[in-house]
Amino acid sequence: MNWNQVEGNWKQVKGKVQAQWGKLTDDDLDVIDGNREQLSGKLQEAYGKSQDEADKEIDSWLGRN
Repeated sequence: MNWNQVEGNWKQVKGKVQAQWGKLTDDDLDVIDGNREQLSGKLQEAYGKSQDEADKEIDSWLGRN
């Protein structure tokens, strides 16, 4: 899966995102709305990660899905 697919299918994919990153709320996921930069920022806030760590985690997740 690539990020364009995630954006296009956000309503279906957000359940997988929440399963991976359980600290993200439904409101967070609504704000993110398929935007990768928003997801990265929310991961940084919720998990105290650096931008690089969050981006690597997103890339890893994309590779598995």
